[in-house]
Amino acid sequence: MPKRVDHEERRTQIAEALVRVAGRRGLHAVGMRDVAAEAGVSLRLVQYYFQTKEKLLFYGLQHLTDRFTARVGARLAAAGPDPGPRATIEALLLASLPVDEESRTFHLLYSSYSILSVTDEALAAQPFIDNPDAAENALTGLLERAQAQGLADPGADARTEAISLLAMAATLGTGILVGQRDADSAVAVLHHHLDRIFTTAGDEAAGPGPMA
Repeated sequence: MPKRVDHEERRTQIAEALVRVAGRRGLHAVGMRDVAAEAGVSLRLVQYYFQTKEKLLFYGLQHLTDRFTARVGARLAAAGPDPGPRATIEALLLASLPVDEESRTFHLLYSSYSILSVTDEALAAQPFIDNPDAAENALTGLLERAQAQGLADPGADARTEAISLLAMAATLGTGILVGQRDADSAVAVLHHHLDRIFTTAGDEAAGPGPMA
């Protein structure tokens, strides 16, 4: 009997190839033929699953987001069964810093896609991400929980602080990517601002380091 094809597995194989070749050459320089060669499949097969380069890029971004979510989950699992609001926020922020090959690729491609989605009409017609406020809402909820528990400044505006932390992490990540600063100095800046928000050190004051 002919081997049954797992279509989702094949899509994942192609998406992984996109991530690898784009991580080396940049998202803007990648074509469907390059991805096919990287995946070891025919161009026709890539076109069968994705039809256009834009659809391939969009699927690749979703795949990359899933990998980032798994990376955050691993950090949270390493922090224990109930890491608390601060350690959870640190896991989210530190996972996005480009301190190793995987997180470097994530930051590079995510930033590249955001720029392409503004300048490319086909990409602009698709939603950049399904839930653009997910991280902001998650951090806001964690900060509000910390305030309710007496762990954070009760006078701080949780949503404004969440937006600031996410923007800071993104900018620090770019600084690491281009060699402006190293990972340790970026983490120190994040800890400085978390120390300002969280009024008690407690057991959760120090989260996992950037290489954990």
